[in-house]
Amino acid sequence: MNIRFAIIGTNWITERFLQSALETEEFILAAVYSRTEEKGRAFAAKYADPKVYTDLEAMVQDDEIDAVYIASPNSYHVDQAILCMNHGKHVLCEKPMASNAAEVAAMIEAAKNNDVLLMEALKSTLMPNFKTVRDNLYKLGPIRRYFASYCQYSSRYDAFKQGTVLNAFNPEYSNGSLMDLGIYCLYPMVTLFGKPDTVKASGYMLSSGVDGEGSLLLSYPEMDAVIMHSKISDSLAPTEIQGENGTMIIDKINQPYDVKIRYRDGTIENVTQLQTHESMYYEAREFIDLIRCGERESSINTHANSLITAEIMQEARSQIGLRFPADSRTDI
Repeated sequence: MNIRFAIIGTNWITERFLQSALETEEFILAAVYSRTEEKGRAFAAKYADPKVYTDLEAMVQDDEIDAVYIASPNSYHVDQAILCMNHGKHVLCEKPMASNAAEVAAMIEAAKNNDVLLMEALKSTLMPNFKTVRDNLYKLGPIRRYFASYCQYSSRYDAFKQGTVLNAFNPEYSNGSLMDLGIYCLYPMVTLFGKPDTVKASGYMLSSGVDGEGSLLLSYPEMDAVIMHSKISDSLAPTEIQGENGTMIIDKINQPYDVKIRYRDGTIENVTQLQTHESMYYEAREFIDLIRCGERESSINTHANSLITAEIMQEARSQIGLRFPADSRTDI
């Protein structure tokens, strides 16, 4: 059963997704949406010349499209996804799923009303070594702390300091450090431990109106979680899940390749799983398998996990004074 995809967005993340998705036998690139014909044609020419659309309304009416991968700016996700789902298309939407929790809830409702699959394209929780994290968590005993860090200096920050505000630091597109990088720390936490009881956030705001970096302290009944994220500095710290019997050390929370457990007696167990594909392959594989099986929700990247993560980020933004233009919408 081949799945005919359209893509919205012709950027580097789309290129990486296509390189991975085309490794599956069922993925067919049927259409490309771009705001300009020239850019759309240039992109499509790399992939056996799929159809090119510059009118999104026309594209979603194409009966030869089964699913849509959305990789446009964050603030566009909700309208584009709901339009696609209202025309019976399954939607794989890049993280973060939307600007805020209300938009995520509206997307989930549209998926249910139209009986289509909606999944957030958060790649790390679908990779083999996140499964090994889940499968081996019991070895740690009672969990007392989750610590995750994703701090990566953005090349776009150099342009920002020279006075050029690119999309990554533009609030019009619902961007910033928390939305772009912090989500990689939060979504796995929610997947493993559920919704926290409390959220405390701090951050450094840039002159453009988005956060450059920040931290979150989240509490659960018997543990806490510490999150660090930044687009204006680097960190080499791995992620840790600390239990009373030992600590699990994960090399990179955004794409885990190496997982070890250091027990209290000093012994180390390497529980790393062999990964045979690029990191984005596994989200494509999950999404395609769900469509083939007639499922309407992932059991890992669930609707609930996406909504809880959006609620946490919205609360964190509120505490640090980060508000997007999308937050003022009343038509969602």
